[in-house]
Amino acid sequence: MKAVIIVGSARKNGNTKQVSEKLATTLSCDLLDLTDYKIAPYSYEHNYLADDFIMLMTKILGSYDTLIFATPVYWYSMSGIMKTFLDRFTDLLKIEKEIGRQLRSKNMAVLTSSNGGNLESDFWIPFKHTAEYLGMNYLGNLHTLEDQDAIENLLSFSRALKSNWEAHVSK
Repeated sequence: MKAVIIVGSARKNGNTKQVSEKLATTLSCDLLDLTDYKIAPYSYEHNYLADDFIMLMTKILGSYDTLIFATPVYWYSMSGIMKTFLDRFTDLLKIEKEIGRQLRSKNMAVLTSSNGGNLESDFWIPFKHTAEYLGMNYLGNLHTLEDQDAIENLLSFSRALKSNWEAHVSK
């Protein structure tokens, strides 16, 4: 499984980044931090001056078969930077269709962190439906708490991701 964890957090070295680094070590995969790139909000006119989104997606889709989105939970939702990133997938369907078609049959998973209790199932809907709409395989999700030792949960999650990935490959 050639995977990348895409971290979308306002804090460069916060809990989400820390738990993502642990998962990256467990899965032996790469990690990208969205704060390292300039990604403008979606524009109906597709006006993006000096924007990194298309270059970043070309790199991601050419190198990885599994995209793991890592986000803190802000006000019962994904972070703003992660939402902006996902909103820009619209460009892959409208103006960069050749790049967008590469999303088909890729895998998606989600890792979240917060200082509160478990999320309800509706939190995952934007990710699950996005994966379905784009023809991606949704491998699963894990919510971690900042005051909890997440190592065992991450190990279980990484085993589940590998198992789900293998199931999709063997189809």
